[in-house]
Amino acid sequence: MLENIDISLVNWSRAQFALTAMYHWIFVPLTLGLTYLIAIMETVYVLTGKEEWKKMTKFWMTLFGINFAIGVSTGIILEFEFGTNWSNYSWLVGDVFGAPLAIEGIMAFFLESTFIAVMFFGWSKVSKKFHLLSSWLVAIGASLSAFWILVANAWMQNPVGTHFNPDTARSEMINFWDVISPLAINKFFHTVLSGYVVSALFVICVAGWYLLKGREIWLSKMSIRVASIFGLVASILLAWTGDGSAYHVAQKQPAKLAAMEGLYKGKEGAGLIVIGVLNPNKKVIDNNEPFLFKMEIPKMLSFLGYRDFNAFVPGIDDLVKGNEKYKILSAEEKIIKGKLARAALSEYKKAKDANNNDLKNIWQKEFEVNYKYLGYGFLNDPKSIIPNVPITFYSFHIMVGLGFYFIGLFALFLFFIYKDIIVSKRWFLWLGVFSFPLGMIASQAGWIVAEVGRQPWVIQDLMPTMVATSNIDASAVMITFFLFLSLFTALLIAEIKIMIHQIKIGPKGE
Repeated sequence: MLENIDISLVNWSRAQFALTAMYHWIFVPLTLGLTYLIAIMETVYVLTGKEEWKKMTKFWMTLFGINFAIGVSTGIILEFEFGTNWSNYSWLVGDVFGAPLAIEGIMAFFLESTFIAVMFFGWSKVSKKFHLLSSWLVAIGASLSAFWILVANAWMQNPVGTHFNPDTARSEMINFWDVISPLAINKFFHTVLSGYVVSALFVICVAGWYLLKGREIWLSKMSIRVASIFGLVASILLAWTGDGSAYHVAQKQPAKLAAMEGLYKGKEGAGLIVIGVLNPNKKVIDNNEPFLFKMEIPKMLSFLGYRDFNAFVPGIDDLVKGNEKYKILSAEEKIIKGKLARAALSEYKKAKDANNNDLKNIWQKEFEVNYKYLGYGFLNDPKSIIPNVPITFYSFHIMVGLGFYFIGLFALFLFFIYKDIIVSKRWFLWLGVFSFPLGMIASQAGWIVAEVGRQPWVIQDLMPTMVATSNIDASAVMITFFLFLSLFTALLIAEIKIMIHQIKIGPKGE
């Protein structure tokens, strides 16, 4: 049935999109968070009139500008790839997926790009208050841009508010506001908060380096104070929205939750793994133990996923072979229903072409009964519904572990700043400098969990990744993969070199 699918094309297309997305996400967190930090600093300047705060605002604004200019290019390429590499996906759901992206371009991006000119070049041309308003609008515009993009991404993981039209074989939106689901709202806050944490770590990194060098003492202390408060609040809220993410994943993507926790055999009162080492020999539905070592909090996974300490959490084996007690269909049963949906759609089209309305209605009802399993009809192996467990598990636990580390880090920085002993804590300043790359790692790990964890689906349960690609030659994608790799690496090196150069110059060289 799927013999015409070029697996090498699918793999190269996935690799290229992952490459672009991961490079793009190097720049985005700083854009999301630095805008608010700059706006906060400028607000203090306008309220106090102290030129030191203006100088500090302009310095961080310069670093933000470097990052923003280089980061835009990767985002543009990322959106174009939906048309070049994923045209089957774009054709099927373009009416739905395109709507939030269009709003992002028309409303959010134009808002951001319009006022960023005032923000950078309007210091002596507009009033203080209007310039401050422009800085806040840039920050809000960046968040709105992220919001609509994340709404589109969340819909792929929870396709709601739409209807599949068998006449056109396309998904159509029936309620725009349903597309903005609770999962989308939670995903937005969790994602942008991670950007705020990364930005706060960046400010602490740079300011900490200045203090270690004995430079820009006042600016560095004030920057650390603002970043510590901002980062601490963001990291606490990040943990809270992480709890919300676990709940939504449990409801909508049980295979992802099982992979995140390495849970093979479902159980009531399932524990949450704090730290663990997976058994590399463990396979789906075998007798090997899933862990070589683990520490867990009893019953916590059941509570996080279902708000009940004794709730049953399905494991990988349950999702593959089914669980009659808890009314979980096996993957094989879902595959059968998916194939029935595909067959019914095909017969519906034949009946329509023959103008046989009675037969058309029969096949339409058959299709609607099995529609929610449509994507399974493209699968042949029941075990293929499970994402890569080691990648998902380790990425998730790296993200969570570093998230709690950042809460402690920000709290200690804030304590040392208010005690005015931060300069003497050189070891802690070095810890702050090296924590910024850890923030980048945690942020990237979060996206790996989100995207690898939902495989094999490009649209949850409705469209597997392997049928979403464009009908092009795999060699074309392979060539552009390496071209993009070279381009993005050059851009990243350029950003790092320019950033380091500007940091060495410092605020006096603005």
